Amino acid sequence: MKPTTAHKIFAAGFAAWLLQAWMTIPVRSQSVAGLSQTARAGQLLFEKRCTGCHGLDTAKEGPPLRTVYGRKAGSVAGFEYSDALKNSQMVWDDSKLNQWLSNTDSLVKGNDMDFAVPKREERAEIIEYLKESSGK
Repeated sequence: MKPTTAHKIFAAGFAAWLLQAWMTIPVRSQSVAGLSQTARAGQLLFEKRCTGCHGLDTAKEGPPLRTVYGRKAGSVAGFEYSDALKNSQMVWDDSKLNQWLSNTDSLVKGNDMDFAVPKREERAEIIEYLKESSGK
């Protein structure tokens, strides 16, 4: 059966209505994985920049980071930290993680990590990912 002009007009109108209806659906702040949009962006950055040395649940060259947010620095059992980090007595929060990711030596001189995330927005996204991954 060949579509008539009326069918084509109806189909075009329906498609326009459907698109308009779809565009009015509120955007969820959570992604499918249960992370906020900011944390999802942080997850992508973490996977790209951090997983060479860190896992969320496994130690590599660096300690596991799933529960880093709110944890005392240098406290994962079985991981060998620098004396400087073990003795720092700090707890990882937004401010400490931001300073750490911008310049580790500015926060703890004599640590073993030589890495930086120069862009503030990217640091914030990674921190949000670590925070949400820590259940905070």
